[in-house]
Amino acid sequence: PKPTRDPDGPGTSALHPRAPRPPPPPGGGHDSHAPHLRLPPPLPLRPPPRPEAQPYPPPPPLPPPRLLPAPRLLPPRPPLPNRLLRLLHRLLRHGGRHQQQPAPRRLRLPALRPRRARARPPRGIRALLARLEGELEQLEKGVEPAWEKLVHPLERIVDRLDVVWNVVDHLKAVKDSADLRAAVEDVQPEKVKFYLRLGQSKPIYEAFNAIRNSSDWDSLSDARKRVVEGQIKDAVLGGVALEDEQREKFNQIQQELEKLSEKFSENVLDATKKFEKLITDKKEIDGLPASALGLAAQTAVSKGHENASAENGPWMITLDAPSFMAVMQHAKNRALREEVYRAYLTRASSGDLDNTDIISQILKLRLEKAKLLGYKNFAEVSMARKMATVDRVQELLEKIRAASWDHAVQDMEDLKAFVKDSGSAEANDLAHWDLNFWSERLRESKYDIDEEGLRPYFALPKVMDGLFSLANKLFGITVEAADGLAPVWNSDVKFYCVKDSSNSPVAYFYFDPYSRPSEKRGGAWMNVVFSRSSVLARHGSSVRLPVAHMVCNQMPPVGDKPSLMTFREVETVFHEFGHALQHMLTRQDEAFVAGISGIEWDAVELPSQFMENWCYHKNTLLSIAKHYETGEPLPEEIYAKLVAAKNFRAGTFSLRQIRFASVDMELHTTYDPSGPVSVYDVDRRVAEKTQVLAPLPEDRFLCGFSHIFAGGYAAGYYSYKVDCHSTSEFLFVLTPDGEHD
Repeated sequence: PKPTRDPDGPGTSALHPRAPRPPPPPGGGHDSHAPHLRLPPPLPLRPPPRPEAQPYPPPPPLPPPRLLPAPRLLPPRPPLPNRLLRLLHRLLRHGGRHQQQPAPRRLRLPALRPRRARARPPRGIRALLARLEGELEQLEKGVEPAWEKLVHPLERIVDRLDVVWNVVDHLKAVKDSADLRAAVEDVQPEKVKFYLRLGQSKPIYEAFNAIRNSSDWDSLSDARKRVVEGQIKDAVLGGVALEDEQREKFNQIQQELEKLSEKFSENVLDATKKFEKLITDKKEIDGLPASALGLAAQTAVSKGHENASAENGPWMITLDAPSFMAVMQHAKNRALREEVYRAYLTRASSGDLDNTDIISQILKLRLEKAKLLGYKNFAEVSMARKMATVDRVQELLEKIRAASWDHAVQDMEDLKAFVKDSGSAEANDLAHWDLNFWSERLRESKYDIDEEGLRPYFALPKVMDGLFSLANKLFGITVEAADGLAPVWNSDVKFYCVKDSSNSPVAYFYFDPYSRPSEKRGGAWMNVVFSRSSVLARHGSSVRLPVAHMVCNQMPPVGDKPSLMTFREVETVFHEFGHALQHMLTRQDEAFVAGISGIEWDAVELPSQFMENWCYHKNTLLSIAKHYETGEPLPEEIYAKLVAAKNFRAGTFSLRQIRFASVDMELHTTYDPSGPVSVYDVDRRVAEKTQVLAPLPEDRFLCGFSHIFAGGYAAGYYSYKVDCHSTSEFLFVLTPDGEHD
């Protein structure tokens, strides 16, 4: 899956509106900010896609020992239940392939309605694995260094399992349950074993090398060269050169890492769900806006308090992003803010849900794997699939840290002065749970913006209409509702068809917008259902069209009102749609490099941040910002204030991201998991240089840092800052009437 976006980021002060929100989920990301995600790409098993325009330079000779997990076997995102029997058999029969022309009838897409897992083993998956093993053996026996004899059958094998397991993966992220977890745990080792077997196939590896060294190499298209070089690199990093005991050890490590990654993610979700605070006295939640009160009452109703109402309560506070952020930004009750903040900061760090030992085991195994592959540390392994190097990343992070520090110090001084001028006793003792609250008050005072007051201008249906209109202007596409053409896992899920200027479908996508704390992991992410492929086309069409998932966690409709969004949630929707567009608008028919497949992980955030920045384009924003009741447009002076406030406390937010990226790099470069220094010692040392306000002694944000321990951002979180920097290089040329050119 693509990188995830965690609504509040993995860190301790969930305030940065532009911080990664994730994934994948992979796991992912590009979240939280996140997905998602083991090594990048579409499915939980392929490395990040690579930009079609830049084929890899000829790879240097590959030493036998340098390898890592095969592309398709890194810790995938959350999987699903056992009852994959008919669910998955249906997938296998239909393959989810659909015609390229408009489909008036129901599309044959994966059955994404979860069925209750039964006690019996997931025979559907096992039957599929048995068939694929037979197909793989046949391929190896007759393999030839020819495209149709090598890549085409390989693509069919990979896709067959990818599509099915992606359903499992996706449902576990959006429809989690105990039965589903048990089923996944039952069959997952066999799935990983097959991916290892596939990634370490010497006949296939040698065939790709033969193509690379053949006289026909120069005549191949850039896309096909990219496929070959990517497959060679993935095989090497997947252990193809390891023999006997080393290979066995490598495979054991991969199996264990898969389990640990899955358990880490489950613990974070369970710890988040575990915290519930029922409030009966409205004075305790003084300051919470009407939208938050409505959500808290709605949550209380779902927990058995049938008569709960926004006006009279009771109200249920949780650690789910909409509830958590409302308390941190608006609750006047400082004790409540502290309680909720500490609960969030220490998620999954104690009792049966403690991720501390899991983190230690993951880091040990990653280091051991790196050594098996001939690398000094896991960061070097990670960089083998990226554009950057360890040294360049560390240089960049320090450069940004140094440039941000003085601004962050000034941010804190400004905040303290504002709190003091407000006459609050908190001025002399500002704590972490005060920062969000007072930052919002300062922003409101400085820019005269009330973010909650803007919700009525950002109703989800209108925002989506404006987003699709922008996509039409930029790319000449039309996005139409196609509900009923595909099965869905929740009644709130929407299904869309993307058409080109000739009114022909070019892609489809699901959109799951709302938070469901009891079953859906936090953050926002994009993931793949199908990749575009000419090999997998059916029913007389020339190509199989791409299909994507787009998932958010915003506040659901309350009462008779539509989902009313904050401006930050609008940014998130634009961000994830950018990821989806990269996947859906590809014209590349080679599935291994189509869409988001094959993109280096430190480049995946570019399209998403490019689309996100359109939220600050005047005509775009004013086209979507209309009062849901009156139709009144957002006043232009408010637009001007939003633009002026864009870089509010930018130094603080930049340092926050640098903290996450820096601790990620240190844990995967110089840290010794077997030594006396703990991961928390490392984080505190990093925080001394990246936080103006020292972290709390009990700070355990690492226990919830799914980006690097359950997703694809291990030694890769820096990509958020790299792509922010890259996106700033885009220039929008505006015509006199404010239109884009």
